[in-house]
Amino acid sequence: MKGLELLSTVFWHLKREVELSSLAQRAVDFDRMAPESWCVVGNCFSLQKEHETALAFFRRSIQCDPSFTYSYTLSGHEYASNEDFDQALACFRNAIRNDDRHYTAWYGLGAIYFRQDKYDLAEYHFKKALSINPQSSVLHCHLGMAQHENGRNEEALETLACAFKVDPRNPQARFQRATIWISMDRPGEALKELEKVRDAAPREASVHFAMGKVLKRLGRPEEAMRCFLTALDLDPKDNNLIKAAIDRLDDPDVLEEDNPAF
Repeated sequence: MKGLELLSTVFWHLKREVELSSLAQRAVDFDRMAPESWCVVGNCFSLQKEHETALAFFRRSIQCDPSFTYSYTLSGHEYASNEDFDQALACFRNAIRNDDRHYTAWYGLGAIYFRQDKYDLAEYHFKKALSINPQSSVLHCHLGMAQHENGRNEEALETLACAFKVDPRNPQARFQRATIWISMDRPGEALKELEKVRDAAPREASVHFAMGKVLKRLGRPEEAMRCFLTALDLDPKDNNLIKAAIDRLDDPDVLEEDNPAF
């Protein structure tokens, strides 16, 4: 049974509903008293956005074994999805009480504080998570974002550089570096980063949209228009922001920092 909870989380991230549902059924059939079984079932309902049902099964997992740290952490993420941050914080803290090297719980705390604009606390908890798992590109990325919000752009750029050194396939780190270069009014550096992100994720509308805004600032309106039109083709449903940028293409540029993460 050991490790099934991690496999279920892999299926959750890959959105493989059939495999996750099958795993949940087999786990419960094999051992109804194992905390891993109900943890897998909870992940199954979480993927279907049935948050309350998922939480009920995570609680059942904890009842089977109150020391099963992973179910506390998944409960925290589930509460965070419902924006019940007080309960989420409590769950992550319970996970850390059980195992103070459970880095995903430290990350969970940091992520909530980041969403609450408590960037000092977010940075502290991301650093704690990284001290346990320094090979996580995702953790480096989140730490860099917190450092940027705390006004330490050069340090943030270095941290994000570490993120894609750890995992060159993580384009989010370069995208966040581009956002920082834009905030520092250095569009040339931002464009270099965005071109690499585009090569890694050519069908992400937000990347083409960001490139369009940078190219406009660099005085290259024709190239900017092509990027905006590409973004519009890739994401026709979310087109108001893109159409507004096209309409303002000939207007004087202003410093903006509203690039969403992709």
